[in-house]
Amino acid sequence: MAHDHHNHDHSHDHGEDDARWKHDGVRVIPGNQLDGNVPSTPGMDRKAAINFARVGAQKLWAGTVTIHANAKTGAHHHGHLESVIYVVKGRARMRWGEHLEFTAEAGPGDFIYVPPYVPHQEINASPTEVLECVLCRSDGQAVAVNLDIEPVEKPETVLWVDPTHPHGGV
Repeated sequence: MAHDHHNHDHSHDHGEDDARWKHDGVRVIPGNQLDGNVPSTPGMDRKAAINFARVGAQKLWAGTVTIHANAKTGAHHHGHLESVIYVVKGRARMRWGEHLEFTAEAGPGDFIYVPPYVPHQEINASPTEVLECVLCRSDGQAVAVNLDIEPVEKPETVLWVDPTHPHGGV
């Protein structure tokens, strides 16, 4: 059976695709090249890895967050964005609500979900260890709206509620 190389050998047609994927394909952002020029919240060091400006991301923002020992951020929200925080190292205490009246804690390996427009405050619950997190948001642009809220002294403790622990878990 004769083989028609013209129709099946596409090696000469890849030139444009190869060049396109070379510049618009997978990108690796080295950890020591993150961009600190992002909206800041007092007490928190945010650095962008993935965003619209750096890689053309349309629907995601990703980067790192560092909070020093015993430090806490000001109250803020992130507009229409959803946020996911993954705790790499340390102990995170989250406060949220109109008066930051609710609280929950997370440690290494835990994920935290923050819905749009929810006023919240990140707290490093450790007096000695830095809190290191990875942060992902649902838009290529960063949004941080700092709020003038006085935190309550004794926030109400809330157990994690998720699909596997619908009535609360630890």
